[in-house]
Amino acid sequence: MKDNPNYSRDIRVIVHLLFFAFTCILMSVNETLAQSERNLVREGNQMYKDKKFSDAEVNYKKSISVNKDSKPALFNLGDAYYKQGKFDDATKQFEGLSSDKSLDKETQSKALHNLGNAYLQSKKYPESINAYKNALKLNPKDNDTRYNLAYA
Repeated sequence: MKDNPNYSRDIRVIVHLLFFAFTCILMSVNETLAQSERNLVREGNQMYKDKKFSDAEVNYKKSISVNKDSKPALFNLGDAYYKQGKFDDATKQFEGLSSDKSLDKETQSKALHNLGNAYLQSKKYPESINAYKNALKLNPKDNDTRYNLAYA
């Protein structure tokens, strides 16, 4: 067989085909996981809308288990914690998001606003005021944040 001049060419073709097949499988798995993550967030959003905050929390956590960097799931998980009165958990979520420099300014500002709300509910007034001020630095036109800052 090794004397066959087509042998090494055949092996190269087989290796290339296997590599191509493996790449296609990986891309398919990745797409399925991404769809699964988005579906879990959508289901969580529907549960949140239906005021089933603990069920929404479960879906957001499942989405994060698929993609630990899912910004929508991380943000919405903080909101679900907040709605359940889990203000310390909400604080941790929004602290992490508000310090994430990969987020756009608007999303960072919203995370800081929600962080301020969580601090306010925990009666941590200086921290709340600081979070609102930082949110306004990123989005000076946010009247809801300005109102909450005055309230705090």
